[in-house]
Amino acid sequence: MGEKPYAVIVGGASGIGAAITHTMADHGYAVVVGDRNIAAANTLVDQLGGRHTAVGLDVSDEAGVATLFESMARRPGRFEIAVNCAGINALGLVTELPVAKFRRVVDVCLTGAYLVIQHAARHIADNGAIISLSSLNARQPGIGMGAYCAAKAGLSMLTEVAALELAPRVRVNAVAPGLVRTPLTAAALDVPGVEGEYVENIPLGRPGTPTEVAEAVMYLARAQWITGEVLDLNGGANMMRYPNVHAHFSRAGLPHGSPT
Repeated sequence: MGEKPYAVIVGGASGIGAAITHTMADHGYAVVVGDRNIAAANTLVDQLGGRHTAVGLDVSDEAGVATLFESMARRPGRFEIAVNCAGINALGLVTELPVAKFRRVVDVCLTGAYLVIQHAARHIADNGAIISLSSLNARQPGIGMGAYCAAKAGLSMLTEVAALELAPRVRVNAVAPGLVRTPLTAAALDVPGVEGEYVENIPLGRPGTPTEVAEAVMYLARAQWITGEVLDLNGGANMMRYPNVHAHFSRAGLPHGSPT
């Protein structure tokens, strides 16, 4: 028998990350779940059973990311897949959003992804796969979403650069979801009018699900002749107009510039 494979899922304790964790486990991988919410990560690992482990991790902490992936070299088995799902948003016009909040979004969504790619690539097995979660906002601008759009656009290009540099030993890809209800998006989608405007601009007429995103990640993890791909997964929303989330927040009298 060969070595048992395992996968590291950063931001894998809830939402899309949890769906990816479940999918990887269902496909026979032992999963290491790295997440800031260690309680949620432990709960998920307990639900999955004995082969899986949880690690407390802030993706913007380089020392923590480095330590996590260095430990992979000492773990029995074959480290084959790394997935980065960590992300935050902050809503605010470019004339209003404090630079500290802009930087925090970039630190998590772009710099954190860079750290995961960098340190995973140093320890992953030959023919391994590194997959990031980009976004529809990598290609479609949203009013009041400058920090998130900029970070995700950067991540999509970083995916292509890393794919060039790491080939042929490691494949590097990303999935770019559109509207999916998760803990990250729930607060915004509960603002009156937001979800309705999103759905009006999805040709397939509905949001996606975390499981659908997880299935796309699993496909890229196993697709042996795909690298440098940013896979749009948005029900056709990239062909339409992006909702004005900022306007809905303003009508509801809600504050801007806070992380969501």
